[in-house]
Amino acid sequence: MADVARLAGVSHQTVSRVVNGRTNLRPETRDRVEQAIRQLGYRPNTAARALVTKRSATIGVIGSKSGYWGPSTVHRTIQAAGREAGYFVSSANLQDLTRDELVDAISHLRDQSVEGIVLIAATDEALDVARAQEDLGIPVVVVEGDRHQTRWTVGVDQCEGAVLGTRHLLDLGHTDVVHLSGPPSWTEARARLLGYQTAMYAAGLRPAPHVTGDWSARSGYAAGLEIARRRDVTAAFCANDQMALGLLRALHEAGRRVPHDVSVVGFDDIPEAAYLIPPLTTVRQDFGAVGRRAIEILQCAIRGDSDDVVPDRLIAPELVVRASSAALPEGTPS
Repeated sequence: MADVARLAGVSHQTVSRVVNGRTNLRPETRDRVEQAIRQLGYRPNTAARALVTKRSATIGVIGSKSGYWGPSTVHRTIQAAGREAGYFVSSANLQDLTRDELVDAISHLRDQSVEGIVLIAATDEALDVARAQEDLGIPVVVVEGDRHQTRWTVGVDQCEGAVLGTRHLLDLGHTDVVHLSGPPSWTEARARLLGYQTAMYAAGLRPAPHVTGDWSARSGYAAGLEIARRRDVTAAFCANDQMALGLLRALHEAGRRVPHDVSVVGFDDIPEAAYLIPPLTTVRQDFGAVGRRAIEILQCAIRGDSDDVVPDRLIAPELVVRASSAALPEGTPS
């Protein structure tokens, strides 16, 4: 840093202000310092900086190896947004989201002196583990968490998304709408089930007994075989697109046409949704916005900001209408 200061003809403190992103500098002074930095190939000594500032400039991200589009996209966005915010990002991808694996991952990240953690796994056990960290001084932001259980959360308005998907089917004239839900230990699954039930009750209808899957296309196929046997069902709202994919195959094999016999709506808008047969109507989540918002909220948590300055934690979903949903044919019992 002293070499940069000499070459640029400025003080050591001025170089420090440029390196740390301060704005109270004349543009020509900043340009001279940045040119000297490039010429000398200067890189800040992060270990020394951490000793002085008591900050590691490192954050942790915990996700799963499931490979599902939503969590994977959020993870990538968090890594990019974290780097843009000036953090090193250390990731831990878990095979199973068990309590022991989550605790071990957090312990590993704490050993790296991370300033905060983003947890992309909103299961009941994950929420318990995140809540336990609040007394240890490291904020944990839970993606698609529950504000009633953890302080720092971010995500899409899952309940509203389910209302959009279910109401779309109701507006098409369907009254026998079944819900293919995710695993009940996930907050997202519970919120989408609540949204489905809310829309049904608002229409003066009793929700049908829902069928439970595990987010996978395989479970959607198994549930679809059951749904196909329920001849009264004319529409299905699925808690994610992978399960909807399995449902489409099961309905096809049972000779029930989509959307003529059964309309189908998914959730997530994975890249393949527009290319299924038929193209899938679904509820789109802006996963990129979720990742960027997670970093914004984590920065607020690290600074110790009060809740009234924290960015809005819920992002609005969007209904994307395609060919898998259609009006109930005339003459069909409802």
